[in-house]
Amino acid sequence: MTSFLQSFLDPKKNWLAAMHMKSLTKRLRNYGLRYDDLYDPYYDLDIKEALNRLPREIVDARTQRLKRAIDLSMKHEYLPENLQQMQTPFRSYLQEMLALVKKENAEREALGALPLYQRTLP
Repeated sequence: MTSFLQSFLDPKKNWLAAMHMKSLTKRLRNYGLRYDDLYDPYYDLDIKEALNRLPREIVDARTQRLKRAIDLSMKHEYLPENLQQMQTPFRSYLQEMLALVKKENAEREALGALPLYQRTLP
């Protein structure tokens, strides 16, 4: 069942997934974003922890891309065509660290230890 689902979501094997990926690539390039920039650290504490572990330069570049995208969106503009062609929307910088954080949390849970961080409700 999982191989069917993976083949269904693989853009190389499914034309609908390929069309979605092409559309998403175009929209991300319009604003100069990467796919990993869309993750919200306030929604998932694992993402916040992964961002804290990344080098400062990578986090600063992410912040600059987000600021530029907000600015362009407020002005109802897109990046110039020559800059859009230089963008790499699916080059990941967060996935490896996020996988490591999730693996550590799963290991911590399997050993019965308390989580490092918890969401506190006001």
